[in-house]
Amino acid sequence: MPQILVVADPPQENGSTVVYRERITASDLESDHFSGQLVERVGWAVVDADRIEETSREGEIVVGPRATTAHRANRAASAPARRAGLAGRVAR
Repeated sequence: MPQILVVADPPQENGSTVVYRERITASDLESDHFSGQLVERVGWAVVDADRIEETSREGEIVVGPRATTAHRANRAASAPARRAGLAGRVAR
C-alpha cells in the first residue's frame, strides 16, 4: 500500500527522523474531506520536521516532533487557503 512520509534530516545526526507516516490508497483521495484533512496533517508534519532540523542546527537537543497547539490552531485557521493551493498538486 502506498504511504506518505515526512522525514527530518538533522544535519548533525547520522540518521533521519520519521515525523509522519500514513498509508493511503488512491480511492482515499477521491474524498475532498479526506484530501483536505491529509493536506493539513502533512502540513503539520512539515512544520514539525522543519523545527527538528532548525533546532538541531542551533545545537539544541530534540526529543521528537512537537508543534504547539497554538501554532497548529493558527495553521488550521489558514488551512482552506493552503488546501486550495495544495489540493491541486495532489490531484495532478
